[in-house]
Amino acid sequence: MERHDPEKLIRRLYARSPEAMGFLLEHSSMVSRKALDVARRVEHLGPDLRFVEEAAMLHDIGIIRTNAPLFGCRGDAPYICHGVLGREMLEAEGLPRHSLVCERHVGVGLRVKDIVEKGFPLPRRDMAPESLEETIVCFADKFFSKDREPLREKPLEKVRSQIARYGADKLAVFDSWVELFGLGRRETDTLD
Repeated sequence: MERHDPEKLIRRLYARSPEAMGFLLEHSSMVSRKALDVARRVEHLGPDLRFVEEAAMLHDIGIIRTNAPLFGCRGDAPYICHGVLGREMLEAEGLPRHSLVCERHVGVGLRVKDIVEKGFPLPRRDMAPESLEETIVCFADKFFSKDREPLREKPLEKVRSQIARYGADKLAVFDSWVELFGLGRRETDTLD
């Protein structure tokens, strides 16, 4: 697989938005480290570590086109659209595999049912992780909130309680990933 430089791409696409660039680089670096830790826990399943690292760095690239001033993003689209917008951006850059990670990392994945019931302004198609690498990045991302507090990893039980607010079905998906990645449900568990 050809190696890509996610940070160079981010710096180019975010050149006019230094605040957003700083936020994205910080968040994505943390998600990337976590994703690599997760991937190493399941090396026997053969995850593509280089792709996991690159995709984790690029998973939120679409935020620049959303209206999220807290992160320095002054676009027009609602934040829920950042995955689809990221897919469009990375497809335009010739990164179709990376682009799918963008679209499929929101929540624990969105289904057509979710999009219709919530009235999300998104295409009516399933947007849930399909590959192991997509699942790893999506899982790792759940441990880092996007807020202006210092970015730090959330404990597993806090992640679970936040996901549970979206329904038992979403929590069941997340818990299946916890099991897949060999992470117990105790708050003291880490992926070190």
